[in-house]
Amino acid sequence: MRRYLALGLIILCTLISSTIVHGAGADDILGVWNNQEKTARIEVMKCGDVYCGKIVWLEEPNYPEGSTDGVPGTPKLDHKNPVPEKRKTPVMGLPIVNDMRPDGEKTWSGGTVYDPKNGKTYKGKLTLIDQNRLDLRGYIGISLIGRTAHWTR
Repeated sequence: MRRYLALGLIILCTLISSTIVHGAGADDILGVWNNQEKTARIEVMKCGDVYCGKIVWLEEPNYPEGSTDGVPGTPKLDHKNPVPEKRKTPVMGLPIVNDMRPDGEKTWSGGTVYDPKNGKTYKGKLTLIDQNRLDLRGYIGISLIGRTAHWTR
């Protein structure tokens, strides 16, 4: 009996230690994430050998009644984009995370983050806090000058 108990403890310890030793894989950020405000969902996917993300759900995909930004009842557009030709692009499906590459055990960087609320593009960094939380940092110049949004699955 003691032999089975010892064997069970060894197996349990092996499973626990392998889980602890296993770090984040490059594909651990894949999937659908809620933005910090929970008003949008972004799907992070592989785009060739880099990672990207696009808006796949909006709490309010259409302009509401009384809107001065667009025709009420029609899909919201990227009207703050600095490129005039892109201002008629729907926000639904809009790429907002681009060209991220694994940079360490739980970080991805080297790409950009687009904010459709103000039409600006920032350098970006993603940090996987745990399987259900991803921090997105957008910054200008150096990472110290920026803002972090907390995304959840």
